[in-house]
Amino acid sequence: MSRAGRVRHQARPRLTPRGISLMVVGGILFGVALWFDLRDILLLAAVGIAMPLAALGFLAARPPRLAVHRTFEPPVVGAGHSTTVRLRVHNRSRRAFDGAHWRDLSSPALRPPPEAILPAVGRTEGLLPSGDDTVGLEYRLRTPRRGVFDVGPLRISVTDPFGLARIDRVAGGARDLVVTPRVTPLEPAVGLLASVDGTVHALQRRTRPNSDELIAREYRYGDPLRRVHWAATARRGELMVRDEEQRGDPELRILLDTALGGRASHPGGSRDAADALDPAFELGVELAASLGVHLLSRGFRVRLDPIEDPAAQVEPIAAEAGGYRASGGDVSLLEDLARLEPPRRETARGEPREPRRHPVAPPTSARRDMRMPAIAVLIDPSGDAAETLVALRASVEPAVAFAAESVSARIVERLEEADWRVIRVRRAVDLPAAWQEAWRSAREAVRTGGRHGA
Repeated sequence: MSRAGRVRHQARPRLTPRGISLMVVGGILFGVALWFDLRDILLLAAVGIAMPLAALGFLAARPPRLAVHRTFEPPVVGAGHSTTVRLRVHNRSRRAFDGAHWRDLSSPALRPPPEAILPAVGRTEGLLPSGDDTVGLEYRLRTPRRGVFDVGPLRISVTDPFGLARIDRVAGGARDLVVTPRVTPLEPAVGLLASVDGTVHALQRRTRPNSDELIAREYRYGDPLRRVHWAATARRGELMVRDEEQRGDPELRILLDTALGGRASHPGGSRDAADALDPAFELGVELAASLGVHLLSRGFRVRLDPIEDPAAQVEPIAAEAGGYRASGGDVSLLEDLARLEPPRRETARGEPREPRRHPVAPPTSARRDMRMPAIAVLIDPSGDAAETLVALRASVEPAVAFAAESVSARIVERLEEADWRVIRVRRAVDLPAAWQEAWRSAREAVRTGGRHGA
């Protein structure tokens, strides 16, 4: 995601406005003294020129040596919230210094606080873990948008006792701050989720007719009551659940358009720049985050995959190919989406492309029984990506696609012809209503045998 720009700091001391003024006055006095042969004024001129030079040498010979430890609370924060940044600054030099200024350097998108005065720091105390040689700093950092941002290093500005010269040094390194996308709460849609779960378990009972007679295990906290094995419970006198039905956990696939193959160009460069922010791409990421977190909370195992685009290099999204599970999966999902970057390539819209064939075998009757629900989040897919979804349609049920305004009408029409239910979403706040509409049509599709109609 976005990174703080390369830190540029003054490696050498420089004069402050006060030091520059003193040198200018000293130079003027030196010229006047030479012109009018005033030896008393010549001494004052020499002092005015020598003091700033001495201040530069003082700072160059005794630069600050500091160690910085940085922590975030919380370490992972959602977009639109704030985190507390705590710094522990340790003096490693043999001299104390005060009157210094500090500022934590980070991405401008995070709006770091302005420069502030650093408390007095004593000289190093090697035998003690902390003391006068260590000071603590703390500030709040707003996170207006998702991403992975570099926070740090710490810039320390030190001046000489007279304020004639200044030196800026950086201490410590940068640390990643993970900002997860915003999540829009969705309605439970209990009826549909229960029907999907029941379909999976009914399939398991058809493929394993003796599953009720398999070994049961003791009930554990968090097991759903639908897995209670009543016959084994009656025999053992304690609550038992079917262990084999773990394989029947409902699974859903979310397909996210990360290639944006339908665009003429994509914003490149650093995401720290405000003009590099892609509203359509951010909307797609927020939709995927909201859908994934909601489904995980309902007990689904969620797979998050990019939509395959033969014309573009598409990288995987999830850190683990097995998908996300309800226990802790929402955190991993949001962190993976926080690290997702828009593509940085350029394609010419309108260039004729050779049609590509998608070698997807037609589903058999057995494979048709194994169809899982799928949700596609479309930002601006290419025709090849749309054909991938068309070929995938036979293996998923229900098939719902949430499309941003940037998706062309031609792509929407092609998907609807292939029996994808396409719903337009203009803003993240429109997702709850679109969610209800999608699952109403999905229930109708299940009732009518997989066709949602016009």
